[in-house]
Order: sequence, then structure tokens, then C-alpha cells
Amino acid sequence: MSIAIMTSGGDCAGMNPAIKYFVEHILQKNLTPYLIYDGLEGLIDNKIKKATLNDVNPIIHLGGTVIGSSRSKRFFEYEYRKKAYENLQKLGIDKVIVLGGDGSFRAMDVFYRDFGIKFIGIPATIDNDIYGTEYCLGVDTALNIIRSSIDSIRDTASSFRRAFVVETMGRESGYLALISAITSGAEICVIPEMPYDLETKKTEIKKDVDEGKRYVLAVVAEGTQKTQEIYDFFKDDMKLDTRVTTLGHIQRGGNPTVFDRLMASNFIKHSIDRIFQDDAHGEVIIYKKSSFDFLTIDYIASHTYKISDELIGLYKLDYCQKC
Repeated sequence: MSIAIMTSGGDCAGMNPAIKYFVEHILQKNLTPYLIYDGLEGLIDNKIKKATLNDVNPIIHLGGTVIGSSRSKRFFEYEYRKKAYENLQKLGIDKVIVLGGDGSFRAMDVFYRDFGIKFIGIPATIDNDIYGTEYCLGVDTALNIIRSSIDSIRDTASSFRRAFVVETMGRESGYLALISAITSGAEICVIPEMPYDLETKKTEIKKDVDEGKRYVLAVVAEGTQKTQEIYDFFKDDMKLDTRVTTLGHIQRGGNPTVFDRLMASNFIKHSIDRIFQDDAHGEVIIYKKSSFDFLTIDYIASHTYKISDELIGLYKLDYCQKC
């Protein structure tokens, strides 16, 4: 039997360790592993190659994905899905592991309904916005990159008594910004999921600055589109020398952390075990309360991801302690 793996949508650290573990686990089962290059587009264009250990031995420490990724409008047209199915059929592949986000999973669900290709989706997105799972592959590395960047910004900010506005990625999710604000001690956190009060913050920050605080930090989620507003608040209302740093795509890259590598192995092992069970069809593996489970695409699609009240409570607690 043959089974393939692909990465789809946005890349993230942890994908390469997952690819390596996939090939190792499949070979240990005396099965044939295949790599699908360039995501859904590669599936259509038959960029599918048999994998060996030599293909994956040197990749565990690399960020991104060595097999490439893509987003594909073509895949949502039946004729191209049929072409992708025929490519898999020629190689005897009837199972696929997919690392990606909800868009990739929905595409593969349509593919399964058309042609019966079983798949397991592994949540791999720094946005951490897949319903049902507390953790997506790549999040820990992204958070550590943000932490390192903010620590460096704090050094220069304190040297010149400046305010810094740091914009993080995350699409419509404020997860990266919230966790980074909590763990960096930011005075202001602006995310879609939580209101903020600049007037109250103005009094608090002015008191801190008057008492000798040499820098002020705000973390803003890109989905709020409030970076300019917070910059204007610091510069015009607070009369602070202010700079903006947009971290951008450096948050997606970088050397995968130990936790992301370990979780990649866990996700792969449980996904492979599951996909060979008779009642497995098209599902997504999730990690919740320190254990692994599987949810259907329909169930995930019928719910909306939101940041837990506990995490928002941590920030509000920290805020209250500063007041």
C-alpha cells in the first residue's frame, strides 16, 4: 500500500519535521511513502515522488516546507480534481496526510466525497485558528520568534525612551498577539476578540513614564487594522517618540522549536495509526487537554474558533495588577 503527504496553504515551522517523521513511520510499516510537491497544485500537475530516508534526513531543523506549498483555485473545479485523482490512482495511492489549515481541509473533503481518497488533516498554521484544537503546528516557533523580536525591541526602546508598536500576524485571530502581549509585559494589547480602553491606558502609562519607565510597548494583531491608531495615540496623545515594527513573514520561518518538532512527531504517529482504520475517512487530528482526538470536517466547519476566556483572563489579570 502507498500513502502520500503534502503541505498546503501557508507554510510554518514544524512542517519539515512532520515530513521526516512521516517517511520514517511509513517505511517502518513496510509501506511506500510518497511526497506531493507544491501542495494542491502539485497534486494536479503530478508532482508526486516516492520518498526515501535520504530525502528527509537533513530537514528536521529547517523552517518552511521543503516539498513546497500552494493555494489552488483550480482544485475547486471538478476536472482538475479528477486529474489529481488519476495521478494518485496510477501510483496506487489511496490515502493522504495533509498539513495545512481549514481551507486545505475543506478542499480535501470535497476530494474525498468525489473519489474516496481517505485523508487526515494535521493543523499547521501560526494563526492557531482551527476549531477544536488548542494547538496548531508552527505556533510555538512563531511565538518564540516574536518573543525574541520584542526582547530586542525593548532594548533599543529603553535606550531612547521610546514607545514601540509591534504588529503580529494571525489573519482574523489575535492569538499570537495576545500570548505575546502577556509574555512580554506589553502595556497595550489590541486583538479582534477583546475591547481596549485607550483613555484608561493613557492615565496608567503617563504615571509609569513620570515615575521613570523608559519604554512603552503595544502589541497589535494585524486583523484589527489598528496599528496606525495606536501609533497616533502614543505620538500625539502621549507625546512619546514612537516607532512601528511590523514583524511580517519572519514569524512563519525559523528553526522549529523542540515543542513543534515533538508535536510534529505526535501528530504524524496518531494520524497514520488512524488513517489505516476502517472507519476513518476524512478527519482532522486535534490536540486538546494534553490528548489527541479526531474531528470531522463538517463538525469543524460548523463551529467558529475563538480564543479561550482563560487566555483573555490572563491578560486582564495582568492589566489589573499593573493598574
